[in-house]
Amino acid sequence: MPDKAYLILEDGAIFEGTAFGANAEVVGEVVFNTSMTGYQEMLTDPSYGGQILMPTYPLIGNYGINAEDFESKRIQVRGFVVREDCEQPSHWQSRRTLHDYLLAQGVPGIAGIDSRAVTRRLRTRGVMMGMVTHDAPDKALARLQRAPRYDSTDFVKLVTTESPYAWAEPDLAKGDTSPLYITVVDMGVKYNILRNLQSRGCRVRVVPAATSAEDILATEPDGVLLSPGPGDPALLGYSITAAKGIIGKVPIFGICLGHQVLGHAFGGTTFKLKFGHRGGNHPVKDIKTGRVYITAQNHGYAVDGDKTPQVVEVSHINVNDGTVEGLRHKELPVISIQYHSEAAPGPLDNVELFDTFLAMVRADLSASRPKKKR
Repeated sequence: MPDKAYLILEDGAIFEGTAFGANAEVVGEVVFNTSMTGYQEMLTDPSYGGQILMPTYPLIGNYGINAEDFESKRIQVRGFVVREDCEQPSHWQSRRTLHDYLLAQGVPGIAGIDSRAVTRRLRTRGVMMGMVTHDAPDKALARLQRAPRYDSTDFVKLVTTESPYAWAEPDLAKGDTSPLYITVVDMGVKYNILRNLQSRGCRVRVVPAATSAEDILATEPDGVLLSPGPGDPALLGYSITAAKGIIGKVPIFGICLGHQVLGHAFGGTTFKLKFGHRGGNHPVKDIKTGRVYITAQNHGYAVDGDKTPQVVEVSHINVNDGTVEGLRHKELPVISIQYHSEAAPGPLDNVELFDTFLAMVRADLSASRPKKKR
């Protein structure tokens, strides 16, 4: 019989289930994701650093783990909570089970949890710290209450690359021998962002999150992308300072945490959402065109729309709650979005934003900065 395991929330709620994956005790902020597919992308998304993740879809693991859908080099979640773990996946690309994958990377899972009850609790009371454990719940709860808060930790430092690296060579269109050079600041970048740039003819260089403005500009980029990532943007003074130093020097595209960092760099503020936006079905309205896009999202903080700096305008809003989903500088080539234009299990409506960014880069090159001979 599988071992018993417990999901314990900081308000004292206890959910009993069965253990799978690694035999380990973990503490993290408990969050839920409403996407019906994409658990492999979720597990390896660095934006989940420091969190215990629970998909709301009841059957997880049914198509196994394949060799293509990794978004980083390792599992990023602290723990994984599911209603039902499928032990016999069926898919032609599957290479191993979800259990084997979690076990190999030392990440605990817990199955048999009433995910509807947990979701309702988080939606009502807000996200909270939690623990996956095999220990007696009363003893475990005491340890949980002493654990550091999610909001007090800079998780970007735990997920960013240790040193700069170049992504794969670009796919160049016929006759195009002049790729764009894009520097990506890795605050928790997903591989699909790099794939999207590479497939559009970009030569991509990735640098650590703490890279200074001077060192970013020293890579001689045609444009800079500030990546998504985990945690509270207010803790990222080094990234905010770097962003201030490159604004006006090169075109910039900020995604998710990168969008929030730009919000701070422009003089705005951010706040924590009650239970965050995580899933593949979030409606976002483009204010200029009125068009509504269905987007994939994964964030727990938002730019404060009531304190938007004068130099930028809100370009997109969330239809559900009115929060800011995009910013555009009124004069400079700087844009940002709160949602994930690169998301794979979610809608693909928004990959065109990479084309928008690169068109902005080309326009800036032809208008004011002759392309360097490299």
